[in-house]
Amino acid sequence: MEFEHAYSRSSAVRHSANETGVSFSPDLTREPTYFSGRLRESIRFREAISALHDVVVSDLRFKPKDREAYKRWAAENEDRGLDALMAKEAALKAQIDELHAELSELNKRSHARMATFYRARQQYFDYLYQKDKDAWFVLDPVITVHPDQVFFECFSQDESTYGRLAASYEVFDHIGEHACGTTNVDYSQALYDEFQKIRTYKDTQLVVDPGGFEVDTSGEPTYKELKIDLPESWVRGFLQVNSAMTFPSARVRLHPYDLHNLCFVLRRKKELKGPRSMRWRLSPGEPVRVLMEPWNIEVECPRSIYEGDLDDEIRTWGRRRIHTLERLIPIAKHIDVLLLGTGLPTFYVADLGDMVFTLGLSGWTANDWSRAGNFDLMAPRRDVDELTKRRVFDELKETWYARADDLAARLSLDSAVVHGALSAYAQAGRVIYDVADEVYRVRELTKDPLPVDALRFANEREAEAARFVAAAQATMASADKSGGVTRITGTVADKSKKHEALLAIDDDDRLVDGRCECRFYQSNKLYKGPCEHMLALRMVFERRRRVR
Repeated sequence: MEFEHAYSRSSAVRHSANETGVSFSPDLTREPTYFSGRLRESIRFREAISALHDVVVSDLRFKPKDREAYKRWAAENEDRGLDALMAKEAALKAQIDELHAELSELNKRSHARMATFYRARQQYFDYLYQKDKDAWFVLDPVITVHPDQVFFECFSQDESTYGRLAASYEVFDHIGEHACGTTNVDYSQALYDEFQKIRTYKDTQLVVDPGGFEVDTSGEPTYKELKIDLPESWVRGFLQVNSAMTFPSARVRLHPYDLHNLCFVLRRKKELKGPRSMRWRLSPGEPVRVLMEPWNIEVECPRSIYEGDLDDEIRTWGRRRIHTLERLIPIAKHIDVLLLGTGLPTFYVADLGDMVFTLGLSGWTANDWSRAGNFDLMAPRRDVDELTKRRVFDELKETWYARADDLAARLSLDSAVVHGALSAYAQAGRVIYDVADEVYRVRELTKDPLPVDALRFANEREAEAARFVAAAQATMASADKSGGVTRITGTVADKSKKHEALLAIDDDDRLVDGRCECRFYQSNKLYKGPCEHMLALRMVFERRRRVR
C-alpha cells in the first residue's frame, strides 16, 4: 500500500537565550492543518512527548545475535598457529596506535571537523541498526488538531504498542492561528534530542507550521517528497486499536507510586521461564493486588482501591512494555488501567493534568495489533445505509467530537444505528474513539480513502463466513434477548461436518461472548477474534433483523 508524503522542510527546534521554538513540518499533500501556541507547562510536555518517543523506538521482538563475523573469523584462523595470530595482533595494534595518534592530531587541529565526523559516524550506526528504511518512515507520527486539543499518535516498531498524547488548549498560554484536521509530521531522532533541551526559564513555542502550505506553485518549491510503500499492517493496527477501545473493560485507577512499585519489581527481577504474566486481583472496595509471575510476588497497591462491582482476576502479558510510563510517574495525577480481559489488550491512561497519555498494549508482545487481535470482527457490525452514515459523519464533523448518544439525540436516530455508522467510519480510518474522554473524534488517517474491503477482509475467516451465508450453509436456531444481551444459536455446515455455534451481542452490537465446536475456537477462544462459524451466524442474524 503506497502513501505519498511531501514536506516543505524537516521539523526542527530552535533555541535562544530565552525562547525555544518547536516547529513540526506537516505533510503538504494533506488538507491544511496548522497550529501555533506557547506552552505553559513546558516540562510536562517535554516528559510526555519523550515518553511518546519511547513508544516509537520500542522493539521487543527477539533478535538473535549476529554471529556471521565470528564464524568468518574462526574459519579464516582455524589452521593458523598461535604465533601467527599473535604477530597479526601486534601488527594490528601498531596500526591502531598509529591511527589513534593521527586522529588525536586531527582533533587538535580542527575540533569542528571531528564533531562532523562523530555525527556522521552516529548516523551510520543508526542506519545499521534500523536497516529497514520503510519501517523507519512508518514511525512518522500522526498529529490531529481539534477545537479542544492537539494529539499525537504512533506505533512501536514491533507494532505491539500504541501511544497517544493529547494536549488540551489549557496547556498553552497563548494560541495563535489554527485549523482543525489531521496530518503526518516529520519527526526524527534529532528532534527528540532537541526536546530534551526544553527548560522552564525559556518560553517554548509549539508550531505545526502553517507556512508549509504556502508554497509558490508558479516557482520551484523546496520540499522533500517521500513515496512510502507502507505495509497494510500499519493501517490495520490503527483500526484494531480503535475497535478495542470501544469494548467494555474493568477499570482500575492506579496511584503513580503503585505503578512505580510494579515497575520496580520488573527492574529487579528477570524471568528465566514462564509464565510471564501479571494477575490483577480485583475485589470491590479493596486495594488492587497484582501477582507477578513466575516469582509469585504479590504487589499490593494500598493507594489504589478497586471501585468495580464484582470480584475478578485478569491476567495480562507483555508487561515490560509498561516501562514506557516510568518517565510519567513524577508528573501523573493517576493512571487508569482498562483491562479488557485475560489475554486481551490493556490500556493505560495517564492523567497529566491538562494532558492525557494513552498507552495501548496488545495481549502480549508477539501478538501485535495489526494481525493477531482482529477486534474489528467483534466491533458493531449493524448495516447502515450510506445516506444515514453520511448524516452521522457530517454531524460529527460539525463539532469534531461528540458522544454517540448525543449524536443520536441530535439526529433523532436509534443509538445502535449511530454506533454502527461510527464503527464503519472507524474501520475506514476516518473516526477514532477517545477512551479518555469517551467521545468519538474525527481523524482522517490518510488523505485518500482507504481500501476498506482489502483491510477488512484481510482475515480469511470473514471471507469464509460470507461464503457460508451465500451458500445457505448457516442456519440460525434462536435469538433470545435478556439483560441487554442477545444470545444467538445455530449451526454452520462446514464441508461434511456441522458446527454448533453460540454468540452473544450487546445493545451496542458488540460481540461480547461466543462459543463454537470448531478447532479454531477450541485453540484460541476469542483471543484472536471469532471463528468463521460465529461470523456466519452473526451475518444471518443481521439479515433477519433488516427484514423485520
